[in-house]
Parts: sequence; C-alpha cells; structure tokens
Amino acid sequence: MTDQPNGLTYADAGVDIDAGERLVDAIKPLAKSTRRPGAEASLGGFGALFDLKAAGFEDPLIVATTDGVGTKLKIAIETGRHDEVGIDLVAMCVNDLLAQGAEPLLFLDYYATGKLDVDAARRVVTGIAEGCRRAGCALVGGETAEMPGMYSGGDYDLAGFSLGALERGKALPDLDAQAAGDVVIGLASSGPHSNGYSLIRKVVEASGLGWAADAPFAKDRSLAQALMEPTRIYVKPVLPLMKSGLIKGAAHITGGGLIENPPRCVAEGLKATFDWDSWPLPRIFQWLAETGGISDHEMRRTFNCGVGFILIVAPENVEAVLEGLLNAGEPAFVCGQLEAA
Repeated sequence: MTDQPNGLTYADAGVDIDAGERLVDAIKPLAKSTRRPGAEASLGGFGALFDLKAAGFEDPLIVATTDGVGTKLKIAIETGRHDEVGIDLVAMCVNDLLAQGAEPLLFLDYYATGKLDVDAARRVVTGIAEGCRRAGCALVGGETAEMPGMYSGGDYDLAGFSLGALERGKALPDLDAQAAGDVVIGLASSGPHSNGYSLIRKVVEASGLGWAADAPFAKDRSLAQALMEPTRIYVKPVLPLMKSGLIKGAAHITGGGLIENPPRCVAEGLKATFDWDSWPLPRIFQWLAETGGISDHEMRRTFNCGVGFILIVAPENVEAVLEGLLNAGEPAFVCGQLEAA
C-alpha cells in the first residue's frame, strides 16, 4: 500500500484504537479473577473454549441467553454511576439461565459507545466481573465498539451473552410433574432490578426531584443510589435445590412483572395465583405507585413488586426449600400456589 502523508486516520474519524488497547489491558485482571473449572478466562483470542467435562458434566445440554440493562443505563450515564450496571447485565442473563435449571458457565459482553471513555468502561467491566463471580461463571471475552455518529457524548449501550449447561433430562420447568396445589415461593428482589426504568424516569420527572436528592423511600441514600441498586443474582442459593430435584419450575421476574412471567413456567391447564398480601410491597414500589398514580395492575405487569424470582415446589418440599434458601442468606417466602386454569 502507498503511504499518504496527509491522509485521514481512524483517529480523525473519531475512533481511538489505542484507547481500546488500554481498556483490554485494564480488564485482563478482571477476567482472570472469574476463572472457574472448565474456563481459563483469558482474553485476546478470537473465541473462548470451555471444557464441559472439566466442569463436571456427563451428558450436558447447552443453554444460551442474551439481554441488556435497558434505560437504567440513562441514570448511570447522567449521574456517572458506572460501577454496578455490569452486575445488572450479568444478572439479567444468568438468572434467565437459572430459570431453565442451567448452571451459568461463561459470559461475554458487548460495550458500544460514541467515544470510548476508558475509565468509565473499566468501571462497567469491573461490575461485570463482580456479577460473574456472584454467579460462578467466567468472563471469557467481549467486544468494545467505538462508533462516532451512532451514539452522542458519553452515551453507551450494553449487551450480555451467557452460556450455561445442565444434564440431559433435568431442564426446567418439569411440566409433567406440576399439579394444582403446588406452592409458589418468592425470592426477594433488591428493587426494580433492570426493568421498568422508562416508567421510573417518568415518575422521577413528575416528582420534580433531582438524582442527588434524598430518596423519599430509602434512608441516607440519594435517589440515584437507591434506583441504581443492582439486580440480585440467585444462582448460588437456588442451583443446589434444583440439582437435588426439589424444584418443578422457576421464573425470573423481569419485563412483564408478576403478570406475564409466571405463565412461562407453568403447565397448560394450571395457573399461578398470588396472595398479594403475603409480602409487604417494598417502599420504593409504594413511592412509584403513589407518585406516578400507577394502578395495581400496571405495577404488577411492569415491575417485580419485591419478588425477583419464583420457584414452584411440591407442598411436601416447601419447608426444605425455604430452609435451604434462608440458610444461604436468601430472603424467601410462600407467595402463592398453582390452581386449575
């Protein structure tokens, strides 16, 4: 190729290759900290290998998920709170794997921005690594895309991809085993998790509060701090119960809330009926409903309302499941049952 002494460069077009290399160097130790059996979690290749036999599987099926964080990112960007949205990104993917009965094995991320801020991106990936440690999966790679003209200012977007596995014949839900009278156990959420934030931002706008204002529903926390509380990751307390055969079905309560998600894990001819008085509505959801004038039905189909994950359990196994969850430090409670549809 002929040199062009005054020719344009990629940097002139707004893409800083050197910044991308600095980010890769900064996140290599983060990936290394997530190593687990089956994955070395090293970065730099064109793909990542995983040894299912080393992870202890004999006849595995692979389960894959992908998700994002949604407009919760707008709050992170506007307030500079980049440190925990990575946990949300991992949680949205691995909790979906868990709902199928799968063990999360590896995770990859996609970070897209108009102009790469190495420090902000490193903080995001620090959260991703923390989420992977909480889920017991390895951060094995990702992609950073600097795309001037696609995103403005410091805006960025995230996507996550996770791979899990389970032994053949162990996938959930076990629809044939479900019956009327089975019990629905709820696992507490940490807040809205990563869903409904377009509505949340509308409510905040209507309230007249700034992100730095004291949260009306949380003591000693700003509104931004309270609303950026990361999504709970349920893998470590729940997976042993699934492997022991105590769980007939599970649902991750995300977009669609407690109205649209439970039917995805319930057999035809049955329905999950909730006792809405069996757990207190967390104050954050009370504030959203009151400030936004949001109906009960709209709240329940938009937000998790304090229940981030549900399990379907035979009546005779409820005590063992609750004991296992509480011993693992996971707040859980009976919140409903299966009935004939």
